Amino acid sequence: MDLKDEYFMNIEDLRLYCLGKKGVTEGFPFDEETLVFKVLDKMFLLTNINGDLRMNVKCDPEKAIDLREKYPTVLPGYHMNKRLWNTIVLNGEISDNLIKQWIDDSYNLIVANLPRRKQAELKND
Repeated sequence: MDLKDEYFMNIEDLRLYCLGKKGVTEGFPFDEETLVFKVLDKMFLLTNINGDLRMNVKCDPEKAIDLREKYPTVLPGYHMNKRLWNTIVLNGEISDNLIKQWIDDSYNLIVANLPRRKQAELKND
């Protein structure tokens, strides 16, 4: 384990990390407990604000399966397309650096599928 790895991700750390990305907004479109982060109106992360902390992130389908096989706290996306989304239980077993990498991957997958005009908006912010 790298000594720089930390294992303390909480809801505020998660929220601040997501909001630090270009074009990101947050809201509660489904209920009062599911916080959703969007980049230009497209979801890239969902998390619960009550109970055990979990997050859903979009993932390359092949990588999604690999991660589920490697990490017991990575599960098929709860209430999502299980081919494209993973649910990660944030219980301290996975380093913050790896969690941030998966958030970045999800954000980048969404941005890559935006129309070019929208992608240009992000670059010009």
